[in-house]
Amino acid sequence: MVTITINGKQYQVDENQTILQAAVELGIEIPYFCWHPKLTVSGNCRMCLVEVEKMPKLVIGCMTKVADGMVVHTANDRVIEARQAIMEFLLINHPLDCPICDEAGECKLQDYAYNYSRGVSRFDETKVHKPKRVPLGPKVLFDAERCILCSRCIRFCEEVAGKPQLHFVQRGDHTTIETFPGEELDNPYSMNVIDICPVGALTSRDFRFRSRVWEMASTESICVGCARGCNTYLWTRNNEAMRLTPRINESVNSHWMCDYGRLETFKFVNEDIRLQEPMIKQDGKHIVVSWDQAIETAARRLKDFKPKEIAVIASPYTTNEDNYILQKFAREMTKAVSIDYPDHIKDGDEDDILIRADKTPNSTGLKLLGIRGDGKKTGIPEMMQAVKEKKIKCLIVMAEDVASDPAYEKVLSNAELLIVHTWSHNKTTALADIIFSASTYAEMHGTMTNFEGMVQQIKPAIITKGQNRALEGLNMSRWDKFGTQYDKWGRGPRRNARPGWEVFSQLANAMGGKFRYQSAEDVFREITEKIPAFKGLSYQSIGRLGAKAPVKEKIGV
Repeated sequence: MVTITINGKQYQVDENQTILQAAVELGIEIPYFCWHPKLTVSGNCRMCLVEVEKMPKLVIGCMTKVADGMVVHTANDRVIEARQAIMEFLLINHPLDCPICDEAGECKLQDYAYNYSRGVSRFDETKVHKPKRVPLGPKVLFDAERCILCSRCIRFCEEVAGKPQLHFVQRGDHTTIETFPGEELDNPYSMNVIDICPVGALTSRDFRFRSRVWEMASTESICVGCARGCNTYLWTRNNEAMRLTPRINESVNSHWMCDYGRLETFKFVNEDIRLQEPMIKQDGKHIVVSWDQAIETAARRLKDFKPKEIAVIASPYTTNEDNYILQKFAREMTKAVSIDYPDHIKDGDEDDILIRADKTPNSTGLKLLGIRGDGKKTGIPEMMQAVKEKKIKCLIVMAEDVASDPAYEKVLSNAELLIVHTWSHNKTTALADIIFSASTYAEMHGTMTNFEGMVQQIKPAIITKGQNRALEGLNMSRWDKFGTQYDKWGRGPRRNARPGWEVFSQLANAMGGKFRYQSAEDVFREITEKIPAFKGLSYQSIGRLGAKAPVKEKIGV
C-alpha cells in the first residue's frame, strides 16, 4: 500500500493501481471513455487527464501508476481546461443526432458534454462524413460518424471473446472501424460491444428504435439460457419485456453475457402462444375455467389413482421454490414415488468463457433438493415406458414439453390424467386434461442455483393477475424498485398465471393438506430448514449477487 493525496485528501491505495483505478475505487470522479476495468489499457481518448505535482505535463490517469507521496489534482483549472479541449476535439465531427440515437439517455458522450464541455463549438467547417448503418455482423450495426475511436470493441473481441474481428483503418479524422477482410462480427459474445461502446456507434439490430431507455423500467434478474445464470437487467415497458443487458457480477459472469442469452431467453414471455388462463378438457376441447375450478377438478381426479400409478416430472427451467413444493406435494399428497426431471444437455455447445452445455438455469438446484441423486441418470425413459404399459396412469408435468420428443408424444395419450403446469401452448398441453397457466421467470420471485452452486434471486419485472395476493406479507422494501415499477410500469395486459409453488400449494390444500405459504420467501425459508445444502441461506444473505450453497461435495454439470 502507498499513500497518495487526491484533491487535498490522503488515501491508502494499492501500489499496483493506476490513478484512475484508485479514483474509481475511492468514488472520486475522473471521466473516461476508452478505459474499461476488464480490458487492457489503450490510453487513446485522453479524457482522464489529471495533474500530478512535480510532473511537467498533465498525465492520463488510466496509464499512470500511483506512487508513495504522489499529489494528484482531478478538478483544478488546468485539468478542467484540458477536459474541455478534449471534448471540443471529440465533438468536432460528431453528428448532432442525439434525438434519433438509441444510446440517448445512457450515453457517456452526452453526459460528459453536459458536465465537462464548453457548451459551444468554434468549428464552423463542414464535418467529415463517414458510413452510417453499417452491418458489422448479423447482430450489430455500426455508425462510423458517432465513433470516438476508443477501441473498446476491438480489444473486447481480441481479449475476451478470443476472436479478433475488428480493427482500425485509414488515418487522422478519416479513421474508422471495419471487420477484417472476409470476416464479420459474429462471435457468440458480439453484442457485448454494444454495452461497452460509450457512445451510440454500435447498436443492436434487434432492439434498434424499439424504445427509449427512459420509457423502460429495469429489474435485476438472471439469464435462464444455460447453467451459468448470468446476472442481467430485464428491461420492460407497458408490461412487455423489451431487452436483456448484462449486470456486473464478478463471481458469475463479470461484465458479459452471450448473444443467445441476450436475444433468445426472454421473448417467449411476450409471445402469443403464452397461456392466458387455466384450462380443462371437456368433450375433447380445452375450455377456459377459473383457478378454483381447475384446482378443484385436479384434486378430485387425483384421488382416483394409487400412488404407484402417479408420476411427476419436475423442471430445471423453473425455481427452487417451485420444484420443492412440487416434490413435497408429490410425496406428501399423492405419495408418488416416481419423480424426476429431463436433462437438456447440448454437447459441444460450451466454451471457457460463459456458455454451458447444460441449457437449463437450475439443474444443480434440483440435485441439491434431492429430486435426483448424484450420478443418477434421468428416469424419464423408464417413466414413459411405464405410461406406455399403463402402469403409470396419471402424469403431472411442470414446465416441460415432454411430447416434443416424438417417441413420447404417442405415449402420453395413454395417460388417463395428464396435468400440465407451464407457460406456453405446446405439444404436451395439446394432450393435457388440465392445464395450469404458469408464471415465467420474468413474472415471479424465487431462486435458481447455477452449476457452481451459486444461489441467485429472480424478481418479477412483469405483473400478472392476482400478483398482489401472491405477495401478501412480503416486505416490499426488500425488493429494489419493485414497488415503483408496479405503480408506474404495470399498465399493460396481464396474464392469469401463477408460479408453481402457489399452484401446487393450493392443490395440496384442496386435497386436505396444510401448505401455508404466503410468498416464495416463505417456501425458501422452509427449504433452508429442511434441505441441508441450503442451510443458513436467506433472501437477505443471497442479496443482489447471490450466495454459494454451503455444500462440500462438487456439484454441477
